[in-house]
Amino acid sequence: MIEASRRLLSAAATMLLVASLTGAGGLPEAVTKPPVDAPPVASADDPTEVGWRLLASLNYRTGEKSEDLAALDGKLVKIPGFTVPLEDWASSATEFLLVPYVGACIHTPPPPPNQLVYIEMDQGKRAAMDGWNPVWVEGVLQIEMTESVYGAVGFTITGQRVYPYGS
Repeated sequence: MIEASRRLLSAAATMLLVASLTGAGGLPEAVTKPPVDAPPVASADDPTEVGWRLLASLNYRTGEKSEDLAALDGKLVKIPGFTVPLEDWASSATEFLLVPYVGACIHTPPPPPNQLVYIEMDQGKRAAMDGWNPVWVEGVLQIEMTESVYGAVGFTITGQRVYPYGS
């Protein structure tokens, strides 16, 4: 008797699950109608989103890079991160570093070169510097080791846009 009740409850639970996953005609809701808040379809002109894990695939000692990373060289990308002005206390800048976490700085032990991106804004545009809040930086990525008075940097971007991460 108890085993029969368990089987009946299990069958009822399965039917409820199927009913909740299907719409009219037994097809999943996602097939019968698109979600209301579906993201816009990306175009070929949209920047490729690049994460820090992919940037870390650059071996800064040998210059070797993963296939995925090499495919982005010279391409329009967008990378999230935190700004570090190259001039102390600057509230806006035409050139700065992009780093993966708050507090990463050239004055403390800096991140390795494959976790630093040198940004030079296109046509002298100025970007707001707020090192406490994350931003997106959009621009053309170049994979190149650069030595400067601030240390070694593995990437440069000609910045086209800098905007808050949440937008």
